[in-house]
Amino acid sequence: MNLFQYEPSRNLLPFDGTVNYFGPILTPSEAQEYFEVLLTSVPWENDEVFICGKRIGTARKVAWYGDAQYSYTYSGTTKTALGWTRALLALKSLVEGKSGATFNSCLLNLYHDGSEGMGWHSDDEKSLGRNSAIASLSLGAERKFSLRHKRSGQLISIRLEDGSLLVMKGITQRFWQHSVPKSAKIRKPRINLTFRTIVLEETL
Repeated sequence: MNLFQYEPSRNLLPFDGTVNYFGPILTPSEAQEYFEVLLTSVPWENDEVFICGKRIGTARKVAWYGDAQYSYTYSGTTKTALGWTRALLALKSLVEGKSGATFNSCLLNLYHDGSEGMGWHSDDEKSLGRNSAIASLSLGAERKFSLRHKRSGQLISIRLEDGSLLVMKGITQRFWQHSVPKSAKIRKPRINLTFRTIVLEETL
């Protein structure tokens, strides 16, 4: 059970940032429909990361969409945004209405099961600007989401439910890392949509 369930005005973080959990913003049937549409229509590709100078492919798959052909570089790899689909635009509109923020791009992650996760990191790339909001919409299997303060090491965890929305904003990325831990108990897939705002170079 989530301690902060369905209290979007409550900040999950004790200091140095703001994270709000809205709970499910889609009905179970809506979440299932969007999950199936994205699973079958998105041109998923294995992600790549550089570790010790070597390019390594991940089992997790990704896709990158945006208002224009934005380039987004993270973990040593660069992606060029695809054009929005009707389903993604509908979800973007819903997320913007709930969060009060606007977004021009979205990174999608496909986790086939609990053997795939995401290690500790911050979404603090220069192209995302300073203190911008990042909205995370979860579809499919419920997964644990953890935050760790960079200095104190304090940990906070929440379970992201099917169809749920979590928003990180303010100075969160400067002071906190986040991760999706692996779990052998999870056998079903999850799609995570992280809506972001790419800041063009001439405005940085």
